[in-house]
This record gives sequence, C-alpha cells and structure tokens, in this order.
Amino acid sequence: MSRPDVVAHDVSEPISIDIWSDIACPWCYIGKRNLEAGLAATASDDDAPQVNITFHSFELSPDTPVDFDGDEIDFLAGHKGMPREQVAQMLDNVTGVAKNAGLEYRFDLLKHTNTVKAHELLHHAKAQGLQHEMEERLMSAYFTEGKHVGRVDDLVDLAVEVGLDADATRDALNNDTYVPAVRQDQAQARAYGIQGVPFFVIDGQYGISGAQPPATFENVLRDLWAKRGADVSA
Repeated sequence: MSRPDVVAHDVSEPISIDIWSDIACPWCYIGKRNLEAGLAATASDDDAPQVNITFHSFELSPDTPVDFDGDEIDFLAGHKGMPREQVAQMLDNVTGVAKNAGLEYRFDLLKHTNTVKAHELLHHAKAQGLQHEMEERLMSAYFTEGKHVGRVDDLVDLAVEVGLDADATRDALNNDTYVPAVRQDQAQARAYGIQGVPFFVIDGQYGISGAQPPATFENVLRDLWAKRGADVSA
C-alpha cells in the first residue's frame, strides 16, 4: 500500500480504522473479532485509545451468481481448481481458527451468493448510522446461520432486524442507490494496492493485512495513541 502524507492529529481525535472486507470472506469475520478483542484489551487503559471504524466494500468473487447451485466445497473446488478433499481440509482449518475467535462457522449450511447487494446494504446502513450493526448481522447470517444474503427480500429482512426501515431499504437496493459508493470503495482499494481482505488502514498511514491476532491491533493502537499524545505535549 502506498503511504499517504502523514498529517498531524489532535490527541482528542479518534484513530481512524478503515476496513476493506467482504461479508463472504471467512477471514474477514475472524479479523473483525480479533480487532474487537484488541480494542477490548485497551479499553481498561488509563488513557484508552479512541477509534472510529468504517467498513469498505471489496468483492472477492464478483462473478458469482446470486443463487449458486452447490455447496461451499463445490464453489471453491470450481473457483480455485482445488481437489474437493483439499477444500474440505481448508474449511476445517478455518472453522477451527474461527472457533478460537468465538465464532461457530457452519459451512454445511452456507449459501454462497453474489455479495454486491450486501455491500450496497452496508452503505445504506452507514447512511443511517447502523453500519456496524449491519456488518455483524450479515456476517453472522452468512457464516453461522445459513441465511441467504444475496437477494433483496432476504437482505431487507436482515436490515429490519438491526433497525432499518424496510421500504427505504428495499428502494435503495432495487434502485442501486449505493452502487457508486461500492465502486468508489473498490477503486480506493486498487489505489492502495489492496489485493486481499481483510485489510485494515489505520489513520490513513499504516496497512495491516489479514486476520491478525488481537495483540497486533492492541499494540498498534496503543503505539499510535501514545505517539499522538507525545506529539501534542511536545
């Protein structure tokens, strides 16, 4: 990732955390949980880092049909050209990692689908101040509950659960209101050189790739917060 010009921050200004992810990315949900664990570890600090988190769109498989005929092993074996036994082993591995992060993945229930509408919904939720709730609901629905997250009706149902208006959500999704915002996120990812997710951009300066352990986020946030305080007192 190319590094933008470093800018001065006021100590009272939260650290920005911009996360590029796809709700169909198993490592993204794990990365989200690890970030949350890192934040929880810093919460009891005398001067706990303050953060502002924003999720951004990244489609891992934009050519995926809304209704894929097959299970996750079928999809990955076809998409990656891997033997089914190897795919099954890979899914078992990520299921174990997810469990360590407190997540119960159910690849046997998962309904693989195109995620562009889910990304549009996340931008709609962001406009209503409910992006974090919507991100969590979508990932839980997809990875742990076997719900469909590619069709408008199903997405509206999930949106209502987090407090969004059904009619306004349906209109936004049917009218492609937030497609430009999705494409803008994807263009920014290309500008940063992001090729895989999750990818975390901290304060517009530092890039963290992958589902790093909680301690990684904990250490980066504490270091940045301490430097910000030192810059102000200097």
